[in-house]
Amino acid sequence: MKIDSQISAVVTGAASGLGRASAEALASAGTKVAIFDINEDLGSEVAAKIGGIFCKVDITSEDSVVAGFAKARAAHGQERILVHCAMTSKRGKTLSFDKETGKYKRTSTADYEFGVQGILVASYRLASLSALGMSELEPMEDGERGCITLTASVAAQDAQIGQVIYGSAKAGVNGLVLPLARDLMDLGIRCNSIMPGIFATPLMLGAPQNVLDSLAASVPFPKRLGKPEEFGSLVLELNRNTYFNGQCLRLDGAIRMAPR
Repeated sequence: MKIDSQISAVVTGAASGLGRASAEALASAGTKVAIFDINEDLGSEVAAKIGGIFCKVDITSEDSVVAGFAKARAAHGQERILVHCAMTSKRGKTLSFDKETGKYKRTSTADYEFGVQGILVASYRLASLSALGMSELEPMEDGERGCITLTASVAAQDAQIGQVIYGSAKAGVNGLVLPLARDLMDLGIRCNSIMPGIFATPLMLGAPQNVLDSLAASVPFPKRLGKPEEFGSLVLELNRNTYFNGQCLRLDGAIRMAPR
């Protein structure tokens, strides 16, 4: 896909971190970017910086997502690019020992469902609603109408202790990629996912320095945390290179996560 000012994009979770880096990369390439996020202050700030538009969107709400797409499309036209980075989840071991009761307790089904809704179901929601809009577009070179990039995680393959919700839901995101690509192939809509490793996002950088140093040392090479702009760079390449389709790509410095 040729990325220029005639192309519009929607990026979720773009108020910070990987989403912000993706929005900035796309905007720097000339794309008109709509930011979907629940953080109105930061989201509006990023939108103003890149010349985009902010849409306050709760990815767990169908109505909110539909309204966000309507606002973005009214301002920029139908998006050809969707980058979905936003998520919400909870953490917990399948079974953990409760010192107060002297017995094991389990992560509740409700907590598990919350994570699946915030990661897997939201990914399908954003991808399918965006694809529905893309289906009305005129095809470009190779018959392409659009490209969807989902965000999984190395935890989709290497989930650690306490990541039963996050790891399995992110594995589900990877599981969406090929059937979505095949379902949408006749429409010229591509779908891929990125599995980031340990990245220097604002949330991660809130950890103590000794923890950050230990994490950086665990990466085979380069021995540092990933830079959000490296994620944004891969987003650009996935959109530019039409032959990327149905792929789940690790971006992790060759790390393989230990159980804990």
